[in-house]
This record gives sequence, C-alpha cells and structure tokens, in this order.
Amino acid sequence: MAAIAIDDGKTRCFWAGSDALYVDYHDGEWGRPVADDNRLFEKLCLEGFQSGLAWITVLRKRDRFREVFHKFDIARVAKMTEADIERLVLDAGIIRHRGKIASTINNAKRALEIQKEFGSLATYIWRFEPAADHRSGAPTRETIAAETEASRALSKDLRKRGFSFVGPTTCYAFMQAMGLVNDHVGECFCRAEIDAARKKFKRPA
Repeated sequence: MAAIAIDDGKTRCFWAGSDALYVDYHDGEWGRPVADDNRLFEKLCLEGFQSGLAWITVLRKRDRFREVFHKFDIARVAKMTEADIERLVLDAGIIRHRGKIASTINNAKRALEIQKEFGSLATYIWRFEPAADHRSGAPTRETIAAETEASRALSKDLRKRGFSFVGPTTCYAFMQAMGLVNDHVGECFCRAEIDAARKKFKRPA
C-alpha cells in the first residue's frame, strides 16, 4: 500500500505523507546507500533520539542537531564534555533528553574505536548488510519488519562495544535509511532508483 502525493501524482511509500520536508527526505535520502562515516554516525545517533517519537519530529530539528554536534564530526563530538551536556539539555532546538545527549558523546568515542579497528565506521557497518536473498519481493505496508536478524546482530555487536540507544528496532530503521536494505514499497517510484543505486554502490572494505 502506498500514498499518492497530490502535488505531483507520484506514488510514494505510505509513510511519506504530504509534509514537504518528509517528502523530500523520502525522495532524496531514505534508502540511498551511504559510506560516509559522519553521515552514518549522525543517522545512528538521530535514530536513537527518535526512539519513542515520530521521525518528523527529529527531522524538523535536524539542522539544529547538526549545529550543536559539530555536523556529527565523530572526532569533535568525542571531545564534548559534561559541560556540553548541561548546555544542551537547555537547548529547545533539539530533543532535550540527557541520556540521549550523553549517549551521542559516548557513541562518538566508541565509533573512534571502530575506525581504529576497521579503518572506517562504514566498513564496520556494511558488514551487517543482509544477503541479497534475505527476502523475496518488495515489502508492503503489512510486511515491513520492525527488526530483523541483521539488525539484531548489529545491535548486539554495537552494545557489546559500548554503544547505547542502539536497540534492534533502532538499528533496523538506521539500516533502512542508510541503504543497507531497500524497503521502499513495490509501488513507490523510488524503489527502482534505490535498486539501481545499490547495484552501483561500492561497498567499503
């Protein structure tokens, strides 16, 4: 099941709705494969902030998140301090959750460790890409999973490495958004574009 955007007649995933910000995110970002460490780190952190909320809430605050977390530059975020946490819990431009703010700084430190071990965060993350035959056909509104074997494996390994706010549902939303899977529904005009992008994408190694 998909939704039709009234303004252009294109068939999109049911969740895109009609909010211009959300439609742009759906059309231009969601599901397109990413190999940039800072973008992967940003998304992993923002998915943690989104937990319990609607993604549009985070999306509307994303620019401010990028400002206060140094464009999610991993090395710079890792140097943030308790004083930064105290400052950010008062910043109405972001989601003022002390635990999630502290988690972002902690996760940056853990991401640095992964970069040292694997050469890049991207190399580590893409190790968890599901096999091409992990399911048959395009998903529908009824069959899109909340979590998968691959997201549970990623979540378990991240937590073992000291990351927080990285449960299997959060990890699957991250994998969907960063192109490790193509979860655009079959009727969505983006699905073929994402399939083509994933075929051309050079997996980091």
